[in-house]
Amino acid sequence: MPSSRPMNDTQMTVTGSDHDDVEKHERKGLVEPRYMGTLADQRDMSALGRVQVLRRNFRFISIVGFGCTLICTWEVILTLLSAGLSDGGTAGLIWGFVGVCLGFSLVYASVAEMASMAPTAGGQYHWVSEFAPRRGQKFLSYITGWLSAMGWQCAIVSIAYLAGTIIQGLIVLNHPDYDFQRWHGTMLVIAISAFSILFNTFLAKNLPFVEGLILIIHVLGIFAIIIPLWVLAPRNNARAVFTQFNNAGGWDNAGTATMVGLSTTITSMLGYDCSVHMSEEIKDASETLPKAMMSSVVVNGVLGFVMLVTLCFTLGEIDQVLDSPTGSPFIQIFYNTTRSLTATNAMTAVLVVTLTASTITEVATASRQLWSFARDEGIPFSSFFAYVTPGWNIPLNSVMVSLGVTTLLSMVNIGSEVALNAVISLTITSLMSAYIVSIGCVLLKRLRGEGLPPHRWSLGRFGMAVNIGALVFLLPVFVFAFFPCRPL
Repeated sequence: MPSSRPMNDTQMTVTGSDHDDVEKHERKGLVEPRYMGTLADQRDMSALGRVQVLRRNFRFISIVGFGCTLICTWEVILTLLSAGLSDGGTAGLIWGFVGVCLGFSLVYASVAEMASMAPTAGGQYHWVSEFAPRRGQKFLSYITGWLSAMGWQCAIVSIAYLAGTIIQGLIVLNHPDYDFQRWHGTMLVIAISAFSILFNTFLAKNLPFVEGLILIIHVLGIFAIIIPLWVLAPRNNARAVFTQFNNAGGWDNAGTATMVGLSTTITSMLGYDCSVHMSEEIKDASETLPKAMMSSVVVNGVLGFVMLVTLCFTLGEIDQVLDSPTGSPFIQIFYNTTRSLTATNAMTAVLVVTLTASTITEVATASRQLWSFARDEGIPFSSFFAYVTPGWNIPLNSVMVSLGVTTLLSMVNIGSEVALNAVISLTITSLMSAYIVSIGCVLLKRLRGEGLPPHRWSLGRFGMAVNIGALVFLLPVFVFAFFPCRPL
């Protein structure tokens, strides 16, 4: 990488701050001087051999909001509740979530440290190109780039599909004669995705403010759900909640069933590297990014645990909620608790809002990752995908292509819901593969005693242990991610 010139720690002084100079920057595709970031940002970009073309307008709170609202931990737990209840039961869900949170904390600590070394929108594939053995750098980096690109493109349709099916579930609850059609869900996915484009194009400059606002809804919204549940719902026995495992899938034993059912909790904690792909839009990224990423993990981990325990104590009969005509067990739990369509609609609307907001964030992440990969000529038609619209300072082509990919993938649902679920599962397997390769490469560098780039957020002497722990966690859950819901 090119070496950077020594500079002091003040903001770089850029001449020509008048209106004509701003227009000149826009014509060149460069950002206005006030969006160039701190000296550390400029030093990092110089070391990476990059030019600042995106606005650095994210701060700590807004990027914490970005991570929290994209992952939507407590919301995803609600929407994917059936898988965990069928395979694992309440005990499997609770203890599985604790284990998943601890394991992913090691994973994201490893990712956060690498992000501090090289805060680039490329993320994992760039780190692999730096840390992998020289013989395999290009191949491993290329594969990792594609894995990350596929994972994030599939993530958009995944979260939009969850929001769409919830809307259909509410329609079923309020209008029992509604004829549930898969193509209706596809149209909802496309509508939600198209809506998210508005915030990634015309309103892109205000995205940090939007993320901060959504963070408030995300945190306060959980209370609109757990308070009615604790106040109105009958309580399950604590001993049963914490010790009762379920094996409705028919696996050989409860342990295997619980590992298969971890898909609920894994999905609810997967993807905090989303903030990494926005690193070239974060002020003082090498320090702010890792701190914000780990803060998002803690916030969502706590909220997710509170929601999970609440559900397990108030869900009632498992078989009854799993057989709900709405297709969403949590909607049935809300209705059984409140006995009110209005209250159920209001509680469920919170999820529709936050999951739609998550789609906005998913599009931002996926488009930045695609743009960065194209910038390094990792995909066909790279110049098209890597184009940044002057004045807007966003990768508009990559944003619109992300919408197109989501539209095409959502249409798979019309022919087969099973096929769409297979596409959605790519989100889990692709992103975990990218984690495994990138963490494996930095661990290998540590084992060989080779030096790492300077970084402002460091794991210190625990770095190797954290990396090893992350891989020990990732490898078995990666294998179980390929298991079907029931034995073949």
